[in-house]
Amino acid sequence: MQPADFTKQAPNIVVWALLLTMPFWLSHVGGYTELGSQVVVLGLAALGLNFLLGYTGVLSFGHAAYFGLGAYGAGMTLRYLLPSTGMGIIIGTLIGTIAGAIIGPLIIRLRGVYFAMVTIAFGQVFYFIAFRWSSVTGGDDGLTGWTRLPLHLGFTTIDIQNNPVAFYYFVLVMFAIAVGIMAWLLRSPFGRTLIAIRENERRSRFLGIPIDQHIWISWVISCAVVSLAGALFALLNNFVDPRALYWTQSGDFVIMAVLGGMRSFWGPLIGAAIYVVLRDYLSSMTENWESFIGLFFVLVVLFFPRGVLGIITRKVKS
Repeated sequence: MQPADFTKQAPNIVVWALLLTMPFWLSHVGGYTELGSQVVVLGLAALGLNFLLGYTGVLSFGHAAYFGLGAYGAGMTLRYLLPSTGMGIIIGTLIGTIAGAIIGPLIIRLRGVYFAMVTIAFGQVFYFIAFRWSSVTGGDDGLTGWTRLPLHLGFTTIDIQNNPVAFYYFVLVMFAIAVGIMAWLLRSPFGRTLIAIRENERRSRFLGIPIDQHIWISWVISCAVVSLAGALFALLNNFVDPRALYWTQSGDFVIMAVLGGMRSFWGPLIGAAIYVVLRDYLSSMTENWESFIGLFFVLVVLFFPRGVLGIITRKVKS
C-alpha cells in the first residue's frame, strides 16, 4: 500500500478497530457494553440522516418519524405477529422505508426551511398516532410485553437476548452492512451527483440532472437507514414509546451530524459517540444535562464549523 493510500484509509482503519474492540476496552474507561451498542445504533441513525443532509444538502427535522416507525415495527412484530428478531428488523425497516417513499414525493419540491418544517409536520402526525392509539401502541406508557429473542441460524444459535456482547456484535454487523452500502453509493456516479446537487442545484439542473428524482432516492435511502437504526434501538431497550417519534429526536440526529462533522463520512458517528457519552455522564450528575450539551454544541458550531472530525483532521494535517 502506498503512503498516500494508507493515509486515506487510516480513518477507516481507526474507526473499525475501535468499533471491533469496544466491548473489551469500554469498561476500562467507565463505560459498559450497552452504552457501546447505543453509540453504534444512534451513530447509524446520524449517518443515515447525514446521507441526506451532508451529501445532498437537504435538512430534515422529521427523521424521528422513520426511526420511530422502525422501532414500533420491530416491537409490534415481536409482540403481535411473529416471535422472530430477524423478521422484526426486516418489517420495522420496511415500514419506515415505505412511509418515507410515500411521503417523499409530497415534499421533494420544497427547499430550505420549508422542507424542514414540512418534515416536522409529517413526523408529528406519526407521533400523535402512536400517542393516541394506546390499545395497540401502549400510548404514552410505551409498547411493552415483548423482548428480543435469540437468533436461530440453522447451524447455530446466537444468544443476543441475554448476552450484551453478542448483541453488540450483531448490531455492529447490521451497522457494517448499512454503512458499506452507503459508502458504495457515495463513491458511485449517483453519489457524485448528490454532491453536485448540494454544491450548486441550479447548475446541476441546467446540466439535465433530474434533481427531484435524485433527492427522492436520497431521501428514501436515508429513511431506510434511520428505520433500521430505529428497529435496532427498540431491540436494544426491549421497549419503545412515542418519544422515539417526537421531533426532538430528529434534532438529536442533526446535533450528532453537525457536532461530528456533517460533510465527512464518519463525522456523525463521532458526534453520536460524544453526544451519547456526554448524555450518559451528565444525566447522572445533574437534571440540567441538556443545557451543558447545548452549550457544548453552540461552542462547536461557533468556533469549529467543520465539527470535531474537522478539528482532528486539521491537527493531523498540520
